[in-house]
Amino acid sequence: MAHRAKLVEYANGIVGDHGRAEDVVQEAFLKFRAVAAGRTLEEPVGYLYRIVRNLALDWRRRLTLENRHVRSGVEEIAVAVPGDAPSPEQALIAHQELRRVMDAMAELPERTRIAMEMHRFGGCTLKEIAAHFGISVSMAQVLVTEGVRHCQRRL
Repeated sequence: MAHRAKLVEYANGIVGDHGRAEDVVQEAFLKFRAVAAGRTLEEPVGYLYRIVRNLALDWRRRLTLENRHVRSGVEEIAVAVPGDAPSPEQALIAHQELRRVMDAMAELPERTRIAMEMHRFGGCTLKEIAAHFGISVSMAQVLVTEGVRHCQRRL
């Protein structure tokens, strides 16, 4: 419970909706309790962040899929009007870039990935990341920098 606010902030960075972030964290706690009841976890907070990340990403995928279905239904009914929406090619390129970033992040060591997600998606400061992992602020900066550089190389 001591990490709840940070977890909600972290989830909100991924889902972009505070109410849904609250739901994600609540669901994560339920899953965490079920797993933690059966065994001792070496890094329970990191494990909880991973559950939150996975649930938030699952929610975004579901929302994207639902929006795609709704959009295709609307497009069948409505007359196409040019607007500010990206072209199909631009959307595909953006989707491919996002996929490459997600793949690159999955390749990172868990601590580096969590530090990068906390900083980039959760809005956590380097000091907060350092406190979370029990490391120095400069080491937290190294973790975040390594994660960002790895993703940049992959792009």
